[in-house]
Amino acid sequence: MEDFLTGKKHIHFIGIGGSGMYPLAQILHSKGFYLTGSDNNETETLDLVRKMGIPVYLGQKAENIKGADLIVYTAAIMSDNPELSAAKESGVKTVERAVLLGLITEGFPNAVCVSGTHGKTTTTSMITQILLADNMDISAVIGGKLKAIGGSGLAGKGDTLVCEACEFLDHFLGLSTDVAVVLNIDEDHLDYFKNLDNIVSSFNKFCKNASKAVIINGDDPNAEKALDGVTNKDIITFGRDEKNDWYPENIRNEGNIETYFTIMHRKAPFCEAVIHVPGEHNIVNALAAAAAAYYSGADAEGVKKGLDEFKGAGRRFEKYGEYGGITVVDDYGHNPTEIAATLSTAKKMNFKRVWAVHQPFTYSRTYTFLDKFASALSIADKTVLTEIMGSREKNTYNIYAKDLCEKINGCVWFPEFEQVADYVCENAREGDLIITLGCGDIYKAARIICEKLCKEKDVQK
Repeated sequence: MEDFLTGKKHIHFIGIGGSGMYPLAQILHSKGFYLTGSDNNETETLDLVRKMGIPVYLGQKAENIKGADLIVYTAAIMSDNPELSAAKESGVKTVERAVLLGLITEGFPNAVCVSGTHGKTTTTSMITQILLADNMDISAVIGGKLKAIGGSGLAGKGDTLVCEACEFLDHFLGLSTDVAVVLNIDEDHLDYFKNLDNIVSSFNKFCKNASKAVIINGDDPNAEKALDGVTNKDIITFGRDEKNDWYPENIRNEGNIETYFTIMHRKAPFCEAVIHVPGEHNIVNALAAAAAAYYSGADAEGVKKGLDEFKGAGRRFEKYGEYGGITVVDDYGHNPTEIAATLSTAKKMNFKRVWAVHQPFTYSRTYTFLDKFASALSIADKTVLTEIMGSREKNTYNIYAKDLCEKINGCVWFPEFEQVADYVCENAREGDLIITLGCGDIYKAARIICEKLCKEKDVQK
C-alpha cells in the first residue's frame, strides 16, 4: 500500500457514504491522508464522515474532484458518472474500492477475511465484537452497521484487521489474506461465475492465498471441495457436526430471539454462549466467529462476552418497531437461500402470520433463480413485491416483478414503496410479523410502513 499511495496527498471517494467506502475512508484518514467525498443522498454515514472533518459534496459533479490525485470508486458506479469521467479525462489515477481494500490489507500482519455466500456481515460483526470485548485494538471493514463501533468501520492501531471478503467479480482474490474464513459456498453471481464449479474454484484460490489459516464450514460439501490442494497452513473446521474442531452442544432456545449453547472445541467445552440473533444458521456463524477470534488471540471469556454483547448487525433481521401488535423487521437477504433461511426462522417464532416484502435485486439474479425465489418467498404467509432494482444492469433479460409474482400464490406487487406500505398497513393484523427483504433500498419501505402503522395504531413499543 505504501508504494501505491506514495506521493498521494488528496484522495477523493465517489460515494463515500457507502458501507464499503466509509471504513476505507476511516483507515486512510487515520493515516493522515487528506480526503474529500461525494454522494447523492444524505445519510447517517455522511454525518459521521463530516464529523471526521472530511468535506462532502452532495451530488456528483466533475468539479468535485478538483485537486485530487487519486479517485476511489465502487463497482456500482456507472462508467458515465461525471466524477469518474472527469478523472479519466484529466488523467488522475483511479482505483476501484475492492482494489484499495486489497492494498489496505497488505498493511496488517493479521488480516482476517470473512467469505461465504451468506452470513459475511453477521460473522464479521461477531468477530469484531468479540475482539473488542477482549480489549484488542483492531480495525474493521464491515458490510453493515455495527452498533458497538457506531458504523460499518473502525480504524485501530493494532495488527489485526477484520474484513468482509466478497466473491463478487473475484474481489476477494485481491486481498492480502492471513486468515481465510469460509462460511458456505452456494450459487450466486452467476452472471459472472456462470456455474457452481467456477465459484468453488474461486473459493479454492482464496483459501490457497491465506498465509496462516483457513477456517471453514466442515458441514458444507462445496466448502470441502474448496480445500482441494490447500496445504502449508492451519485448517480449522466449524459446524453443527461434532466431527468439526468447533461445534455446539446443549442448544436451547428461549423466547423468539435468544439461543443458548455450549461451544465445544476439539471435544472439550470451550465456553457457554448466548446469541441474540435468531436462526440455526447464526449458531454456525457464531462458531466461525469464535474460531477466528480465538485464532487471533481472544480467550474463552472474550468470546462469551462478545457474543453476548452482539445484538445483530444493521439490516440483518433488524427490528424496526412494534405497532399495535404488528412487528416490523428489515433484512438484507437477497438470494433464495438467504430468504428461505430468514423466513423459515420467522415461521418458527410466535407470530400469527409472516409477511415477506421483497425487492428483487438485479435482473440477472431474478431471471436465473426465478423458481427458487418463488419457492423461498412462498414460505411466508403473505408476499408483496416491488419492481426489480436493476442496479448496475440493464434489463436485457425482459424480466419483471410480475413474472415472479405470478409464481407465488396470493402474491401482489407494486411499483412504489408508498403503495407497498399502504397495502401492507391496510391488511396487516395484530400478531403479524412484516419482514422487508433485499439488498437494495427496501429498508425505506420498512420505515414508511412503521410511520404509517404508528399513525394508525397510535401505539409504539
